[in-house]
Amino acid sequence: MHNSEQQQEGLGLGIDAGGTQTRWALAAPGGRIVAEGTAPGLSALQMGSAEGRESVQAAFAGIASAVLAQGRPAAVRAGLTGFGGESDQLQQWLGGLLGLAPGAVAFSNDIEIAYLASFKPGEGYLVYSGTGSIGAFIDDRGGFHRAGGRGVVLDDGGGGFWIAREALRHIWRLEDERPGAWEESPMAHAVFQHVGGSDWSFSRQFIYGRERGEVGKLAIAVAATAERDPAAAAILREAGTELARLALALIRRFGPRPVALAGRAAELHPAIVETMRAALPPDATLSQTGLRAHYAAARLAAAPNQ
Repeated sequence: MHNSEQQQEGLGLGIDAGGTQTRWALAAPGGRIVAEGTAPGLSALQMGSAEGRESVQAAFAGIASAVLAQGRPAAVRAGLTGFGGESDQLQQWLGGLLGLAPGAVAFSNDIEIAYLASFKPGEGYLVYSGTGSIGAFIDDRGGFHRAGGRGVVLDDGGGGFWIAREALRHIWRLEDERPGAWEESPMAHAVFQHVGGSDWSFSRQFIYGRERGEVGKLAIAVAATAERDPAAAAILREAGTELARLALALIRRFGPRPVALAGRAAELHPAIVETMRAALPPDATLSQTGLRAHYAAARLAAAPNQ
């Protein structure tokens, strides 16, 4: 037994797995975070292919190795993007690597963890904008209700992938009409630098050949040009409108409650949250939170009965 295991009984491991990055943390029973780290992005959708399953196993192995160097957790709470309820295989893999019974490992959607990092059940609405986007409400009976969050191919308006896609769409539609127009656009210059070049082949390979989390990072380049390019600013304002739509859907269904906005894409530019706030009812309270969902998950694992 490691010294760290002897010193810290009842550690909880929290995992927040998103499309861009996976974060983990170890919490002591009182809630203090004693260690944390990062791993490659993960998605439950990867379980649909042999290659994807290998990637998930490799990521779990890396996380387990880093965690066990700090101490052995007694329980795990993991939030996984795209998770739909099938957890037996995931529990066996991660439990086996950590030396835990599968029952000590609990998986849920990553948004459930993010919600509980912001609100107690029934307390408010979370709008999360990362690679994708979703609105979430957990009622006082523990029921999970969503608005959006249906994937980047179908929607996920206001998320990082959506911002990237809108920027590329705008640039290439303009190129259809006026070839070479991109040279006058600060946004296009930044986007083409990010994807590797101005020829269509670079954009095509980027949007269709990269993982969705990698595509979503292009939103950073779009936001960086918002002060100099009206097209970039317009896309960011539209992102705010899209995120407000998620909150409004939940408010209409369940009544007025405070709204929390979280996720890295929401932090790209003030125009996003400003536009979102303006689109909400005047009496709605909107707070922006730099939540640490892996901390919340670790604390839930360390205090399973609370």
